Amino acid sequence: MENILPGQFDCVKAVAELFVLLYNRLTMKHLWTPWRMPYLRGAEEHDNDGCVFCIGAVEDDASVHILFRAKHCYVILNRFPYNTGHLMVIPYAHHSSLEQLDSATLDEMMTLAQLSVRVLRQAYDPQGFNLGMNIGDAAGAGVAEHLHLHVVPRWAGDTNALTVVSQTRIIPEWLDQMYDRLRPLFDQIRAE
Repeated sequence: MENILPGQFDCVKAVAELFVLLYNRLTMKHLWTPWRMPYLRGAEEHDNDGCVFCIGAVEDDASVHILFRAKHCYVILNRFPYNTGHLMVIPYAHHSSLEQLDSATLDEMMTLAQLSVRVLRQAYDPQGFNLGMNIGDAAGAGVAEHLHLHVVPRWAGDTNALTVVSQTRIIPEWLDQMYDRLRPLFDQIRAE
């Protein structure tokens, strides 16, 4: 460092920052998702302080992709799925942590998770499932203020080079198509 003249370090730093900027510009890929715009605009139509899961619970089922309603919880497609068929079981009660839920809600969450696995097996024949909750911001919860359970169907090889290298997931079916495939199966089970 003693060979660097005053001001040279700032010059080197500026060149390094320029290199990073150019590298990001040249390597950045755009994934166009125009189908998300109605969702983004829909958020503007509601009170910005409102919980998306509480607001969604009172909307028309098809418009927000609610697949099944029970007494304490509902099942909905995840708008930002990890995989095709990624569902969430969400209590109507607005709580941020598991220990705040009563036993009837907890029981119903697991019953609906079981029902969701059954429907997803019938619709997509996955090779496995991930079920889980991210409780709190530090755990990665996207909506930390309202507890929810993820039900994610999995297939061997569903994590490929595109996911690893580009941080991009391939979802081969539109949300509306998933809804149209899954809703009749939930309705059929309700009728049984």
